[in-house]
Amino acid sequence: MTTVLVADDQALVRVGLRKILEGEVDTSVVGEAGDGEDAVAEARRLRPDVVLMDIRMPVLDGIEATRRIVAVQPATRVVILTTFGLDGYVYDALRAGASGFMLKDAPPEEIAAAVRIVASGEALLAPAVTRSVIEEFTRQQPAAPPEPPRAVEELTPREREVFELLVRGLSNPEICDRLVISDATAKTHVGRILQKLTLRDRIQAVIYAYEHGLVRPGGLRPD
Repeated sequence: MTTVLVADDQALVRVGLRKILEGEVDTSVVGEAGDGEDAVAEARRLRPDVVLMDIRMPVLDGIEATRRIVAVQPATRVVILTTFGLDGYVYDALRAGASGFMLKDAPPEEIAAAVRIVASGEALLAPAVTRSVIEEFTRQQPAAPPEPPRAVEELTPREREVFELLVRGLSNPEICDRLVISDATAKTHVGRILQKLTLRDRIQAVIYAYEHGLVRPGGLRPD
């Protein structure tokens, strides 16, 4: 059973999300929060598997609430759920440690599926979101990128190929098609990459790659 905390300043939205999620046999809404500070407190008290987090909330916004929750509870995953467009918020939300980003007008079945995906340890990173992150990092990238971390040197040539496709937003099936490998092999490579680089999920891999200057618009930096 996946436990969920719903954090939104609108009671009607919380009721709607609770109704959607409790219609799923494998999901239980264990609490609600009406502002970011309450979300942090309830997350610490209830230790849910997933927090559905609104961005614009009183007292403490969803981005800072996400940062505080993830910092002390890495097992609790956060999905940002908002009515606002991606460009203004996705970068900060993912930097804060969110494992997914969805708009509130997504169909109910997609919201329920997002909770399951994130609870299973995967990241919910749609191509449009990946592009937004890449564009933001490209704008902020310094003229002289830092030297790559030593951990990157531990990646095999094949893992570097997978890493490049991963940080460009390709899904496992798309990586399989591009490299002509099996799904199991792709999952193994992704798992080893995350382990070697000490990353939580593929969203953090995207952020890691751009923060350390490993990626430029055309792909990974050459060694």
